[in-house]
Amino acid sequence: MSAFDSFLRLLSITLVLLLLLLRHSGAEKTAYDVLKDHGLPMGLLPKGVERFTIDSEGKLEVFLGKQCTANFENDVRYEPNVTGTISYGQIADLTGISAQELFLWFPVKGIRVDVPNSGIIYFDVGVIYKQFSLSMFDIPPDCRDSFFPTTTDARQEIPKILLPKRNSGKLRYVFDNEINEKKKKVIL
Repeated sequence: MSAFDSFLRLLSITLVLLLLLLRHSGAEKTAYDVLKDHGLPMGLLPKGVERFTIDSEGKLEVFLGKQCTANFENDVRYEPNVTGTISYGQIADLTGISAQELFLWFPVKGIRVDVPNSGIIYFDVGVIYKQFSLSMFDIPPDCRDSFFPTTTDARQEIPKILLPKRNSGKLRYVFDNEINEKKKKVIL
């Protein structure tokens, strides 16, 4: 075997190893990268995305693992799973995100950026389009645990004091009795 053949063999082995390293060292895309690639700000999703999927037709599913609330100009609540169809500059058929206006929560049905240079992003809440400054969504926000229960029997999780007034007299009686029982135990 000549020196030239040895050199070619070493060169080919080096190239194969280099290609393998490049293939495996490339960081996988995150959900935030997918948003940026589609002309949307990363801050549309909160910190803590556990995983996500996107298919060839743009069907996006994001898994947060728990319900949480982020604060922008208004509170925005994220369900554990957020879905939508993403295309350049918008997410349509959105589920899993709600925005608070005054004391009401409205499901966000879509998000769009008309012209990136305009600096405005629109949230479709069904009745109206709510517009925000695009810069508010530059960075993924911290997401705090939501108070709102996600189970079907939410009344079991709501503290007694927040139950409707029609039960307030009965609750007051139960509450007073519980306190009196505790007092008796302490005295004995």
